Amino acid sequence: MNNTPRSKKFILWFDELTNKDVAFVGGKNASLGEMYQKLTKKKILIPNGFALTAYAYRYFLIQNQLDMKIQELLEGLDTRNVRNLAKKGYAIRQAILESSFPEELKQEIRNAYKKLSQSYKSNNVDVAVRSSATSEDLPSASFAGQQETYLNIRGEYALLESCKKCIASLFTNRAISYREDQGFDHLSTALSVGVQKMVRSDKASSGVMFTLDTESGFENVILINSAWGLGENVVKGRITPDEFYVFKPILGTKFDPIISKELGSKKERMIYSIEGNETTKNTPVSKSDQDKFSIEDKEIIQLAKWGLEIEKHYKRPMDIEWAKDGREDRLYIVQARPETVHAQKKANVYEEYHLKKSGKVVLEGTAVGFKIGSGKVQLIKDVNQIANFESGNVLVTEMTDPDWEPIMKKAAAIVTNSGGKTCHAAIVSRELGIPCIVGTKTGTEKLPKYQQITASCTEGEIGKIYEGKIPFEIKKTNLTKIPKTKTKIMLNLANPSAAFEYSNLPTEGVGLAREEFIISNYIKIHPNALLYPKRVKDPEIKAQIAEITKGYADGKEFYINKLAQGIAKIAAAFYPKDVIVRLSDFKTNEYANLIGGKYFEPVESNPMIGYRGASRYNSKEFKDAFELECKTLVKVRDKMGLRNVQIMVPFCRTVEEGKQVLGLLAKNGLERGVNNLRILVMCEIPSNVILADEFSKIFDGFSIGTNDLTQLILGLDRDSALVSHLYDERNKAVKRMLAEVIKVAHKNGKTVGICGEAPSNYPEVARFLVKNNIDSMSLEADSIIKTSMMIGKMK
Repeated sequence: MNNTPRSKKFILWFDELTNKDVAFVGGKNASLGEMYQKLTKKKILIPNGFALTAYAYRYFLIQNQLDMKIQELLEGLDTRNVRNLAKKGYAIRQAILESSFPEELKQEIRNAYKKLSQSYKSNNVDVAVRSSATSEDLPSASFAGQQETYLNIRGEYALLESCKKCIASLFTNRAISYREDQGFDHLSTALSVGVQKMVRSDKASSGVMFTLDTESGFENVILINSAWGLGENVVKGRITPDEFYVFKPILGTKFDPIISKELGSKKERMIYSIEGNETTKNTPVSKSDQDKFSIEDKEIIQLAKWGLEIEKHYKRPMDIEWAKDGREDRLYIVQARPETVHAQKKANVYEEYHLKKSGKVVLEGTAVGFKIGSGKVQLIKDVNQIANFESGNVLVTEMTDPDWEPIMKKAAAIVTNSGGKTCHAAIVSRELGIPCIVGTKTGTEKLPKYQQITASCTEGEIGKIYEGKIPFEIKKTNLTKIPKTKTKIMLNLANPSAAFEYSNLPTEGVGLAREEFIISNYIKIHPNALLYPKRVKDPEIKAQIAEITKGYADGKEFYINKLAQGIAKIAAAFYPKDVIVRLSDFKTNEYANLIGGKYFEPVESNPMIGYRGASRYNSKEFKDAFELECKTLVKVRDKMGLRNVQIMVPFCRTVEEGKQVLGLLAKNGLERGVNNLRILVMCEIPSNVILADEFSKIFDGFSIGTNDLTQLILGLDRDSALVSHLYDERNKAVKRMLAEVIKVAHKNGKTVGICGEAPSNYPEVARFLVKNNIDSMSLEADSIIKTSMMIGKMK
């Protein structure tokens, strides 16, 4: 057979294949060959294997007269009719499974398997048997598991049966439906079968890796998901995996590139099975293993380096599967395909979905994408019920797999109990452009009692499900039409999970990054409760703190790491543009609401003008907690290398207080001017304006906070409904103060920006500030485009 033309070979080995061989072995196998040939030289480990070719597939069909049979059975196909689709798909699959491999083809498969076994010094080596369609895993069409995979296959008989099952899977209901939607001819599409040495991740961990952020398409990060055991549980969304983000520009430098680590529940582990006909099975994961990360930091970095190398080789973002061999203690890449969802998006069109009114939140989960969908709830418990699904309903289920694709495309939204950002439901819903909320845990129990629901993925990483049908709007903006303005337009940002998406907005960075959101939503615990746990007396609160901080050595490490990861995500999204982080500015009542806070906070009659900002940092009661904040910022700037992070001191009443805070910052490794660190002061107290000359001498610039400045100029409490009608940033006294601080700052060679809400709320305030030559305006996300357009038209 050595003289057989390549186009008529039954078997091709990975070392014979490249990306140019899609017609012979399909996208998946061609990619494996490409990597095996070219990337193993760069020390990327890829298990060896071979491909049963598209020619072998067609030979099998012709020898069994299946080509004509399939054509007959496909007549009258209607993929909109689920029953019609199921009947025809089943008939084709049965015809394939009842056929036999021609003897000459069977012998070649046996010989190849024997050769592979010998190369791994085994009589019957364990292999993964995967389909690879000639129209699958192309840059513009991801078939997201349309055909089957069989793991831990041993022996010639089991291999031949698995190959036949793979061939039959080309005609699963979902694969037929998908080809119809994509416009691929059923008989022109051929199937190759990949046979690859298994990686013993049943004794370690495995997962998936994307070389961009799957939600926003932000290309400067690598997303890695990981769980214990074989990777099918991660791919199919059966469990919630650990999640890691690695920042590409820092990767390979002296800095730590891991900017985010989230512990997943990982409740099940898929392992090898020796029971009956099953080759794999799921077993429970111990609580101690659930509570620790499934890969170490050095492995996260190794995978990310490989991911970046693979992306560079293919010259496009990639979707990669990886596995760790527990016996060898080594990582392997087992698949790689082009990422297709963001590859096809229009880069210059910014799309925003907004709810027109609020509603009652009945359930939350992980948001997939940034869209909104509403409709009637329809619970589908298993694949046997999918024929009953009605178009336009919200699909609610435990989890989806490729069999569900024919109804997923008809759903207004998808809600699952299980899964993470890279599970099947998430991948397919992104591709279909359908809002999806995964990992709700109790969706199938709670949602059926509601007639209509609205699924919103527009509020950060938490997807919210509202009772009833809430109206929403879609805004589309052509970013090429946004004018460049002399005044820098920056962003106010609190939620790190929105950072990658908002990085697409036309801004010059972040003028106000609020720590309070990260502390409230990611940390949740008062810093002193973490530093002094013995002062927390309530057993329930102690248990709550222990549960939240699991996986960390102590509360101090937890606080620093969580706050650092939140800040780092924002800084990475806008790197190398400035991200100005305001030091924590909780008031006493807000700090008291954190877990354990009641043990450490005084009760004040007017917290708005009480123990907050610079006064708090200088106090002996809070000094140790402030040190944690300083250590966090040192970690972000000097260990993660995100030196675009600058610092802003809030509510600084006197120049002397400002000097004390600067001294504390310097003592903790944050000295003005070192590694280009700029420290600004919030201008939100009349004394900041009156003494602007003196404040200019110790700080690098000002950022005006109009909310507090207005209330203190006008002498009112902005939280009081009795005087709220007097609160107005357009008041002449306020505007006079704004003009004064800009003039004095510029006289002293210092920059001045604004991060209060006035320019976002009132276009006339924005125009006033531009006329007074303010250097920058930091705005809420929904005001960026309209304010940029307005300023761009000013003469």
